[in-house]
Amino acid sequence: MPRNAEDVENFLYRLNRNFEGENGMFLVSSGTDGPPIAVRVVEPIVVVRVDIGTIPADQGKQLELMRKLLEYNGTDLVHAAYALEGDEMVLSAGLELESLDENELAAVLSDIDLALARHVATLRELAG
Repeated sequence: MPRNAEDVENFLYRLNRNFEGENGMFLVSSGTDGPPIAVRVVEPIVVVRVDIGTIPADQGKQLELMRKLLEYNGTDLVHAAYALEGDEMVLSAGLELESLDENELAAVLSDIDLALARHVATLRELAG
């Protein structure tokens, strides 16, 4: 059965995630100290994304930071990945809306929760 934004909202409720939003755009809490997790339904996909921080201007720091991002992508992340968007580091995942189920969304959010808890302090330190 094809899914829609209302299904995603219902999944977030059933997963007991604190969130706000409507019309296919939701900001999910990642805890008191964590950045919000944006969940956006843009048919035919659901985009899950977190802004991590700004990339440093210093190329030496950039090299060290990029290496760490790639290491985390290769060793710690299963459903999400770090990327660059302009001068910003982001953590994101894309899911097919049509076949999305609650477990799939839960897995992505868990992957992101773990990354935020384990990686962000190190990444921000490397970014200076």
